[in-house]
Amino acid sequence: MAKRRLRSSTVVLGGMGLLALTITSCGSEPDRRCADRSTRETLPSYECRGGSGGGAGGSGGSGGRGSYYYGGSTSSYDGKVQGGSFDKSAVDRGGFGCTRSGGG
Repeated sequence: MAKRRLRSSTVVLGGMGLLALTITSCGSEPDRRCADRSTRETLPSYECRGGSGGGAGGSGGSGGRGSYYYGGSTSSYDGKVQGGSFDKSAVDRGGFGCTRSGGG
């Protein structure tokens, strides 16, 4: 059986794809959805838009009653957010080649 040789362009393209995957998986923002802090009910996105646009603590702007909820999911049963956090720094996206670092 003859050995198959890869062309240098195939190797380069494969390496570039792997590099792109590493960069995007580490630097991506976590998923976010608008939710009420007390009831955890999902809200329309305009309820979270406002002056601060999310801010440092992951809270919504002053224009609505909602706050951004990072990571997690929305329950199909009752429409409430679960498995994430209102604190953006508490959600670690992780990914291939990423190292976990403690957020302040």
